[in-house]
Amino acid sequence: MAHELRVRRRARLRGKEAAALSAQLADSVGVGIEDAQAIDSGDYDKIKVYITGGRIAVFEHEGRPFPSLRLLLEKPPKAKHVTVDMGAIKFVCNGADIMAPGVVDADPGIATGDAVWVREETHGKPLAVGLALVPGRDMVRGKGKAIKSLHHVGDSLWEFED
Repeated sequence: MAHELRVRRRARLRGKEAAALSAQLADSVGVGIEDAQAIDSGDYDKIKVYITGGRIAVFEHEGRPFPSLRLLLEKPPKAKHVTVDMGAIKFVCNGADIMAPGVVDADPGIATGDAVWVREETHGKPLAVGLALVPGRDMVRGKGKAIKSLHHVGDSLWEFED
């Protein structure tokens, strides 16, 4: 029997805290949280998460907020995107870091250390969220790891149901 994960230490954010989180996320990746008044924080699978509308909208990595794939599906941002070819999809969806040879396009505004989202080339659907290891202009036709994967389709954050 699989161990069911649940959110621990769940609490509603104050209005100013919620607005600050939404603004920080918007500055980071270009997408905010629509209803910034109804955000709960908690711990899920040892990860600090923020829940709104029954889904995890934001998670933290090393104290920084990152958008969840569920949030990106609702509101794909225009910036901080990296597009991978069809051959990379199965690896990305299994949680692998994104290798530069699989990158076909990247926002040139991406800097090393930025929060980025990875999408597939056919429909532009989000597959993963990660941390840029090289600038966007160096990801296309580069070598080695381009992005450290933090959250991907099929992981525990993706499977979360409130």
